[in-house]
Amino acid sequence: ALRQNAALLVYPGGDHETYRPSWESDQIDFAQRTGFVELALKHRVPVVPVVAIGGQETALFLGQGRRLARALKLDERLRLKVLPAAIGPPLGLTILDMPVRIPLPAKISIRVLKPIDLNDRLGSRPDPEEGYKLVTSTMQRTLTRLSDERTLPIIG
Repeated sequence: ALRQNAALLVYPGGDHETYRPSWESDQIDFAQRTGFVELALKHRVPVVPVVAIGGQETALFLGQGRRLARALKLDERLRLKVLPAAIGPPLGLTILDMPVRIPLPAKISIRVLKPIDLNDRLGSRPDPEEGYKLVTSTMQRTLTRLSDERTLPIIG
């Protein structure tokens, strides 16, 4: 996509961030995955951070279930690194949103931040770790502000 000047949307946190416990919804955590930074540096494209809050309110996410996923060898068999548990309607406790979970209504706030040109900001010998810190700290400031503005779950 980038070679053809097309836009590319990457979720660096993937399953790790999607299924983090509900009480960690105000924290940026991409599990130190720097692939998105390396991709941006290689192709000399900016990173346009997108920050959202509220998705963790669609159920009570209890944890990622990483140890259980490893013990069941789900990563090898199905490429699943997590086996999250959540509480939500209609069945109460669900694992990996199976068999079905109806999301609770939630106000989700999204902010698209200014592009970050990592090649420009990091100089001629860019370090992906430094780029990761720059992007995630920028995102964390915005997420903290969005979290502080929320007064009540579901209705924001």
